[in-house]
Amino acid sequence: MFKKILIANRGEIAMRIIRTAREMGIKTVVVHSTADSTSLPVRFADEAVCIGPAASKDSYLKISNIIAAAEITNADAIHPGYGFLSENAHFSRTCQKHGFKFIGALPEHIEKMGDKASAKATMIAAGVPVVPGSEGILESAEQALELADEMGFPVMLKATAGGGGKGMRAVWNREELISAYESAVHEAESAFGNGGMYLEKLIQEPRHIEIQIAGDQYGTACHLSERDCSIQRRHQKLMEETPSPFMTDDLRKRMGDAAVKAAEYIGYEGVGTVEFLVDKDRNFYFMEMNTRIQVEHPITEQVIDYDLIREQIKLAAGEKLSGVNYFPKMHSIECRINAEDPYNNFRPSPGRITNLNIPGGHGIRVDTHIYSGYQIPPNYDSMVAKLIVTAQTREEAINKMRRALDEFYIEGVKTTVPFHRQLMDDPDFIAGNYTTKFMESFELDESYVIEEDED
Repeated sequence: MFKKILIANRGEIAMRIIRTAREMGIKTVVVHSTADSTSLPVRFADEAVCIGPAASKDSYLKISNIIAAAEITNADAIHPGYGFLSENAHFSRTCQKHGFKFIGALPEHIEKMGDKASAKATMIAAGVPVVPGSEGILESAEQALELADEMGFPVMLKATAGGGGKGMRAVWNREELISAYESAVHEAESAFGNGGMYLEKLIQEPRHIEIQIAGDQYGTACHLSERDCSIQRRHQKLMEETPSPFMTDDLRKRMGDAAVKAAEYIGYEGVGTVEFLVDKDRNFYFMEMNTRIQVEHPITEQVIDYDLIREQIKLAAGEKLSGVNYFPKMHSIECRINAEDPYNNFRPSPGRITNLNIPGGHGIRVDTHIYSGYQIPPNYDSMVAKLIVTAQTREEAINKMRRALDEFYIEGVKTTVPFHRQLMDDPDFIAGNYTTKFMESFELDESYVIEEDED
């Protein structure tokens, strides 16, 4: 087992890794930017190394600085968390080259599954259902138009190196396609340095359901059931739950088997997710594979009593899986609490937290890195906490989440807590009647805002 792990990340995921490592008797080193010098990970890690200024490109994305920090602290493994360099094949390979175990996917798996066109071809070869679409990268807008005419509109243009909704365009008729293609290419080149595009049939009324998988170094893989991630805004997840209210035993088995087949086909090592689009008739199609721990992993942990970070570390250290699949025993919901103003187009709201109350009680879990007096920097993702509730039934979980949100006070900045309060009262959400289009018709109600007490 590892003696010391360097955490190449920040915020709540850095704290999450520190906690599990400490329980396992493993020392931790956290790297940080100057903007994060007063953060909780810096306080609670065994060692901390400043690797640069606030800008991510000069700190958390600076591979040479991270490797240097690992060398001077004598770490023997590096955990990338999620985001930043977690799905960077060059970083994974560089860790290997310098003798550090990368607690994540092998570089060849990141390359194979990180490029969407390559991932789709791999899944076709593995016998996993995929959305009908182009074979490989499109050569031109004219080729895209020809293929769209063949498969029928609507279609979806996607950047092969994409993520977070960038380089994606839904196209409803042939008149829109050329301009949509050109703008998507431009956006993808700006965001990823890669303007490669591919085309897929647009699945209408889709659910976004992902299967958590794990694989060891010996070719064994298993799944840990599903998470429903359909409630999104601009392809960014807002809330997740497991089990999915749309799921059936038959669909869970078919999707779970497909996800394991995908992992075993590429010999996947570590934890990851296979993400699917599921149509209204419960046909499912491979969308992408995330070769890292997910933001929403806690809800899976809660319903099967399984520490996924611990499992990541154990698999990276060479331990074997039993090969047994896991199924939810309870119901869990996660609300992502962001420092954003829901009533101002979800505009980021960095600043100093003047007062904070974290909810508690049976079945309540809060993963966070904030504290009263903490200065939320403007340089990074706006998520400041994950509120996770677990109960025997979905109805009980929703009621518990309502109560927990009412107790959650973060004063000094705007947050998405009021949005989640409203979501828990929405009739369609309560009925489990939602798709990835849910937010397009969701009308925000400012009456859910609880005003701060005046001094």
